[in-house]
Amino acid sequence: MCNFFSFVTNPDVSNDFYYFDWKMRQVELKKLRSGVIDCSGEDSHSHICAHFKLDEDRCNKYEYDPLTQNFEIDMQNAKKDDRRRAKKWVEGLDWKMIVEPLIVKSIVNPFELPKVEKPTDEQVGLLKEWASVVASVWASVGDSVWASVRDSVRASVGASVWASVVASVWDSVWDSVGDSVWDSVRDSVRASVGDSVGDAVLANVGSFFDIKYLQDYSSAVKLWESGLVSSFDGETWRLHSGISADVVYEWVPVATGD
Repeated sequence: MCNFFSFVTNPDVSNDFYYFDWKMRQVELKKLRSGVIDCSGEDSHSHICAHFKLDEDRCNKYEYDPLTQNFEIDMQNAKKDDRRRAKKWVEGLDWKMIVEPLIVKSIVNPFELPKVEKPTDEQVGLLKEWASVVASVWASVGDSVWASVRDSVRASVGASVWASVVASVWDSVWDSVGDSVWDSVRDSVRASVGDSVGDAVLANVGSFFDIKYLQDYSSAVKLWESGLVSSFDGETWRLHSGISADVVYEWVPVATGD
């Protein structure tokens, strides 16, 4: 399976661009769910060429990530080199026509935003809301934030789009955010905070899709986009902010839920 978004050209024959739009992708997803095909090929250059009855060995193959704006030349087979025209075309695409639920927006690293010195009552409320969501998700046997977001997104837009957005967001923020949070807590709890930070990252991944999830992950996203990242060591919830991921708030839930 190639990466989202894949397209091909056949410049020796025509000026057309060949790709799967949203309507075509939905057809492919139906085939996948019904077992007609065993993998999602809407971003496979070979699948695109086969669908449009193109000679794959005479086509130029490209990939583009709308979140990172990374344009890649996968293969140049045609005599004509149309990479500049292809790049200009793909940068001007209406992405709702390609994946309707996809939200194309900037990838935010919360620790590059202005530091929150003292969280507001609203932000504290968002943390407690997020803690409740995480507890609810993990209470389900075999479930997790990762599985919940992944399964919902893949069912809605396909495996290639899911994998591309995860890679784009995760690669952009995980090392920075995860390492910074790890460095900001005491040695005794470092090993236990990673999963909770990963949950916050995955909630942020989910915010790139306008789809209905089994849980409401917006509280984590709102914290993230205001410059706050939550962590949990099994006893204490924390909010981190600033370039050094300083702990700016701590909260220990009690039996009453306060």
